[in-house]
Amino acid sequence: MWELIKSGGWLMLPILLASTLALAICLERAWTLRTSRVAPPDLLARVWQWIKSNQLDAAKLKELRESSPLGEILAAGLLNSKHGREIMKESIEEAASHVIHGLERYLSLLGTIAVISPLLGLLGTVVGIIEAFMAVTATGLNDPALLAGGISKALITTAGGLVVAIPAMVMHRYFTRHITSVAVEMEQQAIKLVDIVHGDREVDVEPAAKPAAKPKPKPRETTA
Repeated sequence: MWELIKSGGWLMLPILLASTLALAICLERAWTLRTSRVAPPDLLARVWQWIKSNQLDAAKLKELRESSPLGEILAAGLLNSKHGREIMKESIEEAASHVIHGLERYLSLLGTIAVISPLLGLLGTVVGIIEAFMAVTATGLNDPALLAGGISKALITTAGGLVVAIPAMVMHRYFTRHITSVAVEMEQQAIKLVDIVHGDREVDVEPAAKPAAKPKPKPRETTA
């Protein structure tokens, strides 16, 4: 494998760097964007218990803000809940825009890597083919294998660029879609909080329960 990379020429170095950077971003975002960390399903129920038991103070708000991105949004709304429904909603929207911006961190870089990696590979191929034809021009066509070998080595960079770009593009689309889904969930939780605080309607704050498993049928008894 290392010999194959070396034969691709010096342009394989930025391609390798791009692949390492893309892998690091994917691992970091996969850990950071876990749904259980971004929007815990039981967080709103806990906030409701604090409100009912009059435990919602500055310490609880600080704990809520630091617990998760959803907690930061809910804390911003609760902090301005006494100023009316509209002010509370505006505070939630401002906090949500800041939170979503943080969730999208590094995704633009990942998308850039997905775009430039094939271009780097194509550049390496063009440079390699130019070098191969220059070698043929200097030595003549007495050895066609020299031209074929030069072209095959030049194509290695194109293959390397595509190997980096395809997974990077797939993961970029996946993370973008995941952030959109999480943002919708956080919006629903924030709307429920506004309705709870201002008492406009009854809201179910409990997380959705998983469906109970169906009991296994008992084996039929056979008579002798």
